[in-house]
Amino acid sequence: MRLGLQGFVWAAVLLAASGCSTTTGVGYYWQSVTGHLRLMQAARPIDAWLADAQTPATLKDRLELAQRMRAFAVTELGLPDNASYHRYADLQRRAAIYNVVAAPELSLTLHNWCFPVAGCVGYRGYFSEADARAFANSLDPALEVSVYPVPAYSTLGWMNWAGGDPLLNTFIAYPEGELARLLFHELSHQVVYASGDTVFNESFATTVERLGGARWLASQASEAARADYARFDQRRRDFRTLTLSVRQRLQAVYQDPALDDATKRARKAELMADFRHQYQGLKNGWGGFAGYDPFVAQASNASFAAQAAYDELVPAFDALFEREGRSFTRFYDAVRALAALPKEERWARLRALAPRASITVTQTIPGERSRP
Repeated sequence: MRLGLQGFVWAAVLLAASGCSTTTGVGYYWQSVTGHLRLMQAARPIDAWLADAQTPATLKDRLELAQRMRAFAVTELGLPDNASYHRYADLQRRAAIYNVVAAPELSLTLHNWCFPVAGCVGYRGYFSEADARAFANSLDPALEVSVYPVPAYSTLGWMNWAGGDPLLNTFIAYPEGELARLLFHELSHQVVYASGDTVFNESFATTVERLGGARWLASQASEAARADYARFDQRRRDFRTLTLSVRQRLQAVYQDPALDDATKRARKAELMADFRHQYQGLKNGWGGFAGYDPFVAQASNASFAAQAAYDELVPAFDALFEREGRSFTRFYDAVRALAALPKEERWARLRALAPRASITVTQTIPGERSRP
């Protein structure tokens, strides 16, 4: 993911149907509506793909695997048993959508855009990469902007009547453990959604994907699949440890009242140069694996801030899961109760569960799942 959640796509459908317009612009809602409808129209039931002689054997194997994961999500994790992920679509592109994020020059706070239903979120999604980059180029030059591919998004269950969210070519070939985690993450968004609180929503889904992914690998995967995922995940953990360190050091510089802006800019440049140097060391240790090159090439306050949105509250959700006896049913009920509270009270209660926890390093770098 990735800031994979795009609940405002459904809001766009409602707005288009009602003739409503906002300062966001009719064009933006129109691309959301038409892009999502094209995605839905491209999807066919998995049984149809499996029965089609033209479907490659490797794809059939992955679709069957995804269906076993879908059943596991229901029986073992208590996730919704509905129409989602029982169809598949080949979009003929590398991402489902492209997200635009922005942040000030000396801050790790994301710029927000507000939408009906989804509330205010720190990103805007486009089905066309060209449209995403055009919008990014139109933003205030004082903002640092990042555009990154997203392999999947959730319609929060609102489109299950029309066939639900489909499996996509953008993620179907992922390592087994990562495919399981992505499906569990996106289904989690259909369990609980707090309008206008991206960090809460993504941290909750991250917690479920980690817990569920670990259970899948331990009980359902082969030894080869576990080893393959371990290599994949170790590189990710190495990189996240590095980015977390950089993020914390940047935050310390930006929040230091003793530094003027010129000094902050100079310190920032030093930290970014050191980040790229340390990354090269990691890359050499990985045997030249270049999957994180795109993130490093456009690293900025915007990309670092987007990364943080996925994981800030994960330690608290982990503690809540333990408090509820590791029961997913009780855990979901407790999270729903939190989602019903005002945001400040919600965060206060979560932080009280894990007051000494630092930001975890177990969630997705924006766009990383889109890379091989």
